[in-house]
Amino acid sequence: MHLLKNSLVAVGLALLLASCDKDRFFDEYKSFDGKWNKDSIVAFNVDQKDTTGRYNLYVTMRNSNEYAYSNIFLIVKMSQPGTNIAKVDTLEYKMANPDGTLMGDGFGSIKESSLWYKERVRFPKAGNYKFSIQQAVRENGKIPGVQELEGVTEVGLRIEKAE
Repeated sequence: MHLLKNSLVAVGLALLLASCDKDRFFDEYKSFDGKWNKDSIVAFNVDQKDTTGRYNLYVTMRNSNEYAYSNIFLIVKMSQPGTNIAKVDTLEYKMANPDGTLMGDGFGSIKESSLWYKERVRFPKAGNYKFSIQQAVRENGKIPGVQELEGVTEVGLRIEKAE
């Protein structure tokens, strides 16, 4: 009886979590070995057929306690299918609280952050959209970027249907 009760709770929890994510259209991560090299460009291909709907786009990250900065700078590029047309954005996100603790969700040493990229986007053409993300963190007073950004375990792209 105890096993049946635990099984029912697990199934109920799985259904609840799945129903909370009904707006998800695309959600993928690329993993690192705890360091993100400034020359490593994370790329995603998204096959989009809907040209009338609106979507919210997020850069998602998982960081460990080894992440030593209070913010992060990213260069994000979105290329339209069949053309050389691309939109490039340089983005800054706050990653840590004033006391140095990482922001984001999670109970252990890994925190997950969902960072707004674009809101209510309409994809003008059906086809394969290409997204690339590159870290562009620099230390104060230094011109060259941080070569190895420690503490980054995964970087992702999430696209949700906007309501």
